[in-house]
Amino acid sequence: MKTFPAIILTAIITASAAWFASRHAPAIATTTTTAHKLLRYQCAMHPQVTSDKPGRCTICGMELTAIYEDDQSTGTTTADNLVVLTQNQIQVLHVQSSAAAIRPLQRTLRVAGVITEDTTRHRVLAAYVDGRIDKLSINHVGAEVAAGQPLADFYSPGLLQAEREYRQLSGNLRANTALRLRQMGLAPAQIDALDHKPADDLTSQILSPISGTVVAQAVAAGQYVTTGERMFEIADFSTMWFVFRAYEQGLPWLGTGQNVRITTQALPNKTFTAKISFIDPNLDEATRSANIRVELPNPPVNGKRELLNRLFADGQVELVAPSVLTVPRSAVLQTGPEALVYIDHGSGGYERRVVQTGRRGDTYQEILTGIKPAERVVTNGNLLIDGQAEMNRAFMPPAAAEPAAKAKPFPESIKTCLVSGEKLGEMGEPYVFVYEGQEVKLCCKDCLKKFDKEPAKYLAKINAAATAAPPPK
Repeated sequence: MKTFPAIILTAIITASAAWFASRHAPAIATTTTTAHKLLRYQCAMHPQVTSDKPGRCTICGMELTAIYEDDQSTGTTTADNLVVLTQNQIQVLHVQSSAAAIRPLQRTLRVAGVITEDTTRHRVLAAYVDGRIDKLSINHVGAEVAAGQPLADFYSPGLLQAEREYRQLSGNLRANTALRLRQMGLAPAQIDALDHKPADDLTSQILSPISGTVVAQAVAAGQYVTTGERMFEIADFSTMWFVFRAYEQGLPWLGTGQNVRITTQALPNKTFTAKISFIDPNLDEATRSANIRVELPNPPVNGKRELLNRLFADGQVELVAPSVLTVPRSAVLQTGPEALVYIDHGSGGYERRVVQTGRRGDTYQEILTGIKPAERVVTNGNLLIDGQAEMNRAFMPPAAAEPAAKAKPFPESIKTCLVSGEKLGEMGEPYVFVYEGQEVKLCCKDCLKKFDKEPAKYLAKINAAATAAPPPK
């Protein structure tokens, strides 16, 4: 019994709704059509492609966008380098913008170099006098030696004679002989000990001048050497140099005292931090780079040095410049010699602006001139906007760049085309445009290319005709 009344009630409600819809549907449709009158369908990327019905662009294949009468943005380019896009175009291009701001400019400079010895701590031991190596105390490369440690026993008749004279003399003669012994290679401590040296000891010891590692040995026991001949080389590895090259664009960032983090595959789990100590002022002509030196302490660990000589290494220099005006790097378009950005004015308007750039950071680009803080620049889609602007300008009539009302009238005395010489009007309606405030008439648009190559030549003809014309009555 409850089912039948429910069916009757549902039928009454459905009939009422149908009657209301039939009465009001035309009015609603009319209102909607009036609010959004369809003008055309247009490609968001190629505005010259239009249609009166839905479809695809004949150039790029994209779906055509509906353009309505009340749409304030029509995808045009104004004479002030302002590109105006529709909301649909903005969505298709994924346009994003960010505000220019004054902030610290940060950059991480990654470099590769070599860990090498401190050349100021390298010593070469050469023979002071002729003689013979009697005995080697250090007989292999890589041995660690201390300052004053014996390297070899050396026999020299001339040196032996000078030692005996020193022991026998006194006063000034003894002092002069001591000076001669210094010139023959003896250390002051060795000279002071000559009074206690046994008379039958025929050799003298060659001592290490510094603490370090023997990196070269050119003599053997029993070998005769002459004055100036190399015998040993010793390098002090307690301080090492990390040397890398910095190119011209990176040099303005670098300065002495900056920290460098250094890693090497020989010690994969360790990072060394040290400061830049020297920047070579001479650039290599071939690579346009300069040597940068970092000093690294290298104390012994478990009886040996951690950093070996001539290791390859990588470095990271964390660079921070004082606060400057910056924009995201993606906002800057480099078009040949000039850089430009697009300023977001809101409501779909984007202004093309030429800027002067400075240093480039990891994320931001320094801007020297061209924009002000808080101005919003396009960071995504700017390349497509620039392409859109170029296409729009290509299809914009030249006269649109300057109102004809402000232009000087074309002299009536000129009856022929400035370029071809054809009578104006014989090839149809003359092509009219404004150039630098002067109205110009050509027989056809094809003559515009020749006009653009030598505009001063043709403007001179117009000025001559205007000067010769009688003044208006």
